[in-house]
Amino acid sequence: MRAIDTNILVRLITRDHPRQHKAALQAINTGAWVSLVTLVETVWVLKSSFGLSRDRLADTIGVLLKHDALLLQDAEVVESALTLYSGSPRIEFSDCVILEQARRAGHGPLMTFDRDLGRQDGAQRLEA
Repeated sequence: MRAIDTNILVRLITRDHPRQHKAALQAINTGAWVSLVTLVETVWVLKSSFGLSRDRLADTIGVLLKHDALLLQDAEVVESALTLYSGSPRIEFSDCVILEQARRAGHGPLMTFDRDLGRQDGAQRLEA
């Protein structure tokens, strides 16, 4: 299965460039793998460049998890991170993925200076 980069995933979601959107659709018609880095970077682009709200971002991630042609790396991590993200309005999606990856790998607690992330189960806020 071929992998796709952030720019392909962004074109699939935003449809802001018709020719690239069509090419992206053709590229995934036999299936495509999406790395966690690509997914996290895509969420950042959608938020920073396209102004998507947290709710829209969460909905978009949910759609990607269920997409027939896309296989997300560590989908269980993504699902858990999405649950945390949806219920924690002050934590970024990338931090939710980092925490879930650490939990799944058995490497905890996740040490952080982030006050909100540090309150989560499996994380520990460091004082400096």
